[in-house]
Amino acid sequence: MRPELKRLQQIEQHLLGVPQPGQAEEWALQQLLDADLETDTEAQRRVYQGLYVAGQRQLRRELEAIHERLYGPRPGRWRQLAAASLRVVCTGWSRFSGNH
Repeated sequence: MRPELKRLQQIEQHLLGVPQPGQAEEWALQQLLDADLETDTEAQRRVYQGLYVAGQRQLRRELEAIHERLYGPRPGRWRQLAAASLRVVCTGWSRFSGNH
């Protein structure tokens, strides 16, 4: 395995809490020897956090779509849809009237 992938695997195991014999001692030693390890670990932690948030948003959108299919738009949702439609129409109108 390439050294970069081995390093990423070690960071992932540390972040995900995959227990390995002697891993805690090895991790502490790696932190002493590699000045960039903490920075790389924090970057990977942020990637995981971003993926989690993106997944939650996607799930929320999917559940809202299912809810709308089953029960129709939620009360008050029509205002958001109407405002979005008006913005599209106004933007299109201003582009059209600006051409003359």
